[in-house]
Amino acid sequence: MKHKIIIAGLIISGLFSSCQQFEDDYLDTPAKSTLDTPLIFSTVELAKGAVDGIKVPFAETNSYRGRFLPYYGLNTDVEWLSASQTAGDKADLCVYDAKPTNTEMNTTNNAYAMMYLGIERANICIQGLRQYGNPTPGTEMGQLLGEALTLRAIYYADLLKSWGDVPARFEPITTATLYLPKSNRDIIYKQIIADLGEASTLVAWPNETSYTSTVEHVNKAFVKGFRARLALAASGYQQYPDGVRRSNDPELSVASMYALALRESREVIQSGSARLESTFEGLWRKYNEEVTTAGGESLWELPFSDGRGRMLFTFAVRHTAAADQFQANGANRGGVAGPLPFVFYDYDQADARRDVTCVPYKYGAAVNGIAKQELGSLDTWYFGKYRYEWMKRYVTSTNDDGVNKMYMRYAEVLLIAAETANELEGPGAAAPYLKEIRRRSFASTAQAVKVDAYVDALTSKEAMFNALVLENKYEFTGEMERKQALIRWNLLKVKLDEAKQKMTDLSARSGAYADVPKTLYYKYKSDNVSLDIYGLNRGETTDPGVLYSSTSWTWTGTAADAKIASLYKPGVNPDNRQFWPIWQVFIDASNNQIKNDYGY
Repeated sequence: MKHKIIIAGLIISGLFSSCQQFEDDYLDTPAKSTLDTPLIFSTVELAKGAVDGIKVPFAETNSYRGRFLPYYGLNTDVEWLSASQTAGDKADLCVYDAKPTNTEMNTTNNAYAMMYLGIERANICIQGLRQYGNPTPGTEMGQLLGEALTLRAIYYADLLKSWGDVPARFEPITTATLYLPKSNRDIIYKQIIADLGEASTLVAWPNETSYTSTVEHVNKAFVKGFRARLALAASGYQQYPDGVRRSNDPELSVASMYALALRESREVIQSGSARLESTFEGLWRKYNEEVTTAGGESLWELPFSDGRGRMLFTFAVRHTAAADQFQANGANRGGVAGPLPFVFYDYDQADARRDVTCVPYKYGAAVNGIAKQELGSLDTWYFGKYRYEWMKRYVTSTNDDGVNKMYMRYAEVLLIAAETANELEGPGAAAPYLKEIRRRSFASTAQAVKVDAYVDALTSKEAMFNALVLENKYEFTGEMERKQALIRWNLLKVKLDEAKQKMTDLSARSGAYADVPKTLYYKYKSDNVSLDIYGLNRGETTDPGVLYSSTSWTWTGTAADAKIASLYKPGVNPDNRQFWPIWQVFIDASNNQIKNDYGY
């Protein structure tokens, strides 16, 4: 059963409501509470309600739910907005051409505003818990302070990866701090990395307490893994106002941050408090079934109630009918984005992740309430990690599906350990972590070749690094983590250009894609819903017989050229557009304190 965020009415209406509106209208100032602050933060149940209140901005209409999660992280060398070639403000957010006046984003209740609202709520909780809660390790108040620190770090991490330098607010707002200029992101990175260090001493391991029995609450494995992720981001390449480079701050050097990330990831691994699910498909079935029990692969999930959140609404295998045997979420739900057309063919055919990640069909019109799978086209694939058909709950809302966002999973901890061990200790130290990831991906009969021999052949740091770049691709396509990874590796434009060439080669059936079949053959399985498809695998060109129908599996001409070109807007350099601009409403209301950099 999913945890519901329940906030005490007095806390929401008092502690977190506003009695005056900021002139810039993007943050609420706290009113004097109808409950005394000392009482709230010295009473565990009231303090829990206040900390839960930090999460409310995640689900607001134009926040993570409807604006940030549907757009951030597209387009990469593995994922894209399916309508990237259709000019407009939605596409501009993904094709590296967003303007400050973007109509999808330029509102006072946008994700940027909601992130700062969450930060303000966290600041109030952190201050109150420190003053009145006696938050020590092993106590409920300590757990709550650790969660508040971590939630604030989540909001800041997402601000930094989306907008670069932003204002730093680590205390509740006062009249004197109403308007602040942007801070160098290095300052914010150092603060939240330090905060997570403190939080890791306060929160319990998964299932160590009843509070950490669900991944909708923060636990030590997540805090340490998240801290490792931020250490890599802070020390990685990124666009600063003076160009793409690593941080000049010695505290954020590769040597320092990689050592921290390796230490934190190894502590999570050695704790035994999290684990890979036994199968890749099993992981994603559990996700869609909304299993939120801690101690598995999911480390923390952004929690949505049943009637809030749009993960499947946006990213699932498409359902054409307004209602069918699997969902009543409305017509044409899912399929807003998907894998690039060549990604399926880049996987090893024996890799169990391939068919889970890349789906070539949608569900068509419902007849007597039943929809069947239908083949699409070569240029339109769907993310199979998100499937209404794997849910146990039948979604009836026509706006939201309520499925959580899996914010981080244990597989990433293993790959962070591999990357940092390779950098600091060499490929031999990285090999066990990479082997663990690949072992789940291949049947036991193939592991001698696909796991042991493959990894053992990576005898140089460069070879291991390149393999890890690929492994991240195979593991995380469709989770929208790739963009930040490409940026920190200084590979964004390199890999986007490589992806354009791959799509061109696939369209022409040349180069590495010369043996991809041009015809698919299909029939329905015994359930008369699911497709049996022949011709997806390389070399499957023999007509399987009269029981199968056939369809062309090609993608050529000017339409193909235009869609390929739209991965990023022609004439734009993605390395000079790594961030979204701060939206004009916030610049106009900043009392001349905020401006856009990077040529916006």
